[in-house]
Amino acid sequence: MNFTKLFKVKNGTAFFGNSILLSFLLVSVLACTEKKEIKKDPWAEMQVVIDNVIVPKFKNDIFNIVEFGAVADSITLNTKAFADAIAACAKNGGGIVLVPKGSFLTGPIHLDNNVNLHLEAGSEILFSTNLQDYPIVHTSYEGTELMNFSPLIYAKNKTNIAITGQGILNGQASNEFWWPWCGSNSYGWQEGDPKQHSSLAKLKEGMSEKGVPVEERIFGIGEFLRPTFIEPFECENVLIKGVKIINAPFWIIHPLKSKNVTVDGVTIESHGPNNDGCDPEYSKNVIIKNSVFNTGDDCIAIKSGRNEDGRRVGIKSENIIVQNCKMIDGHGGVVIGSEISAGVKNVYVENCIMDSPNLDRAIRIKTNTKRGGTVENVYVRNLKVGQVKEAVLKINLFYGIYANQEGNYMPEVRNISLENIQVENGGKYGILAEGHEELTISDITFKDVTIKRVDSIYKLKNVRNINFINTYINEKLMKSITN
Repeated sequence: MNFTKLFKVKNGTAFFGNSILLSFLLVSVLACTEKKEIKKDPWAEMQVVIDNVIVPKFKNDIFNIVEFGAVADSITLNTKAFADAIAACAKNGGGIVLVPKGSFLTGPIHLDNNVNLHLEAGSEILFSTNLQDYPIVHTSYEGTELMNFSPLIYAKNKTNIAITGQGILNGQASNEFWWPWCGSNSYGWQEGDPKQHSSLAKLKEGMSEKGVPVEERIFGIGEFLRPTFIEPFECENVLIKGVKIINAPFWIIHPLKSKNVTVDGVTIESHGPNNDGCDPEYSKNVIIKNSVFNTGDDCIAIKSGRNEDGRRVGIKSENIIVQNCKMIDGHGGVVIGSEISAGVKNVYVENCIMDSPNLDRAIRIKTNTKRGGTVENVYVRNLKVGQVKEAVLKINLFYGIYANQEGNYMPEVRNISLENIQVENGGKYGILAEGHEELTISDITFKDVTIKRVDSIYKLKNVRNINFINTYINEKLMKSITN
């Protein structure tokens, strides 16, 4: 058909007809584009992220810490030997800083550009229990930036860095060191001992809420805020692979404001307070795969800052991918929150096993009106859940453990999808979700989900549009809830 002729006017002027034709075609293209966007495959989008994450590569030049004076006797402090080896490696344009077999005591290790800290099988790095060995650096505590004890392994504004190998990273935290500061009898604290609570109030209410500059938020000795274990801060192209991590003071792997982070084949066994396994915060394009999490808190917890600090920084955590992992003990398998004031989007979880009488939930989202934040586009598929205590999916927008957690920042949660999930024992609830009347939780999909046994199918408040597709809970075929 000749569209130009169809739209010409009687005087033979083609311009008007062609304009109509162009407008018609433009509207058609836009309509098709909108339809195409609606039908996007999230798993194809995940693959695009994977294909574009840069995994660091290194020169083959080796810098053995023993050649820089390190002694493997578990007694000699080797902080300088590690620092000298890393400096020489970086000056060389990069390479491998080798930790050979043996136990090496050290203070914090600070990585540099193009350095791969490689732990040979049979090696162990023991981190000092002397507070004087920990310099004060720019870091973060529970979603609030501050100047505090250096993380045990730290990198700030670095590119192309790695921690690899088959050795052990031992934080030496215990009921005698680091852990009692949480203030719990379960972790060695006794009445009259110092604890973190007054320092937390000072940091969050006294400084963050009042907008005190980060460089003036100085903590450290006498303040009792524990350091994270591994923290790449504002780094790009990071690899953590193969190592085993035990006895952590606090959060364990904490990519902060970082991009292109790969955590691969790591084993974490640490049951101390706040011992989250991996906490990407304000970070983008993070892949966590082939790893085992056996923790005292959330196995994986995705963050984006707390309250005023999160809104000040304003960086979403996005494109977070979890694949082929095993979650054992923990408060949750994959968790979003509770520090998510800047928001989280595009989370992909697939091919994981979650199973323990000490695992509370499989998938969890938690925040409140003081923290706020928007969580959207969470896709989960191919999970095998043996046993969890409380719920397969829990969404709590009234979360709170510290004093008053009510404010003026209404959280929003939407587009949560679970597909091909097999659960033996879901604990108390299949879905436990509580939202706000002013802004309800929306659009939850369960497709090809089987929960063989659970005390209650669901408990819902202020939730709309739950789409059940071929889903059986307690042998009952579920019907969708649309409102």
